[in-house]
Amino acid sequence: MNVLDPLVARYASWLSLSGAATADTSDEDPDDVVLMPMVLRIERNDPPDRTALLEAAAAAALAVCLDERCAEGGEWHEAMHGWISGRIRKVARRARGAHWEAVQQLPGRTVAVGGAQVRAFLPMRVADMPKELSRLQISGSELEADDPGPVAADAPVLWLHPDVPMSAGKSAAQVGHATMILAALLHGDGMDAELRTWADAGYRCSVRRADPATWSELRPADDPETTWRDHRVAMVRDAGFTEVDPGTVTVLAQWPGGGDSFA
Repeated sequence: MNVLDPLVARYASWLSLSGAATADTSDEDPDDVVLMPMVLRIERNDPPDRTALLEAAAAAALAVCLDERCAEGGEWHEAMHGWISGRIRKVARRARGAHWEAVQQLPGRTVAVGGAQVRAFLPMRVADMPKELSRLQISGSELEADDPGPVAADAPVLWLHPDVPMSAGKSAAQVGHATMILAALLHGDGMDAELRTWADAGYRCSVRRADPATWSELRPADDPETTWRDHRVAMVRDAGFTEVDPGTVTVLAQWPGGGDSFA
């Protein structure tokens, strides 16, 4: 059993929900909400490139999910499986200096890409969040756009919606969702060899803002399962709790070698 199995079962049904249904939290107690914290290292005098930070976030979110301690029988399995079986939420905070060093002691995984660093943590109840995390700011994670160059030919590409502005923190959460969905769908299709190869590469990926033509070409229409099967493109649809409207598709995740034509 793979810890991401619940995502495979829910992928298509989640995409079919109305926007209002995705944001319905009437059955929740706010203190009992379980989420995955992510901390972005943003030093005041030497901030990272935005793209590198997002690529590190995408890899870190999946790395903690597929850490061997989250496998069945592992010490992290219960916490991770419970979170993935419910609503998948993340919150990104920023840290620097001593605050960044302090969170390294909490259960999670840190990934570095091109000088950028992100740590993703084992999911937890909001009410149980330790002070090392709760004291960190959520706002202020904005970074200037950069020019990252061409995408890697042998790594998935996570395309950000061209017309949906998101902060670096919000974008980090969304690309973290994208790598989780990709890994779940690969496993669901029996592509575990490809998933292991990706793990060996540190879950490397390219994050880019799509141009309108690319987004229109790749965007799944009425049948996301067929789009995944035939073209290896998955999508992230946000619940709309912060920054974007409920039901907004924020990221298209393209697995390499999935085909070029969507006509």
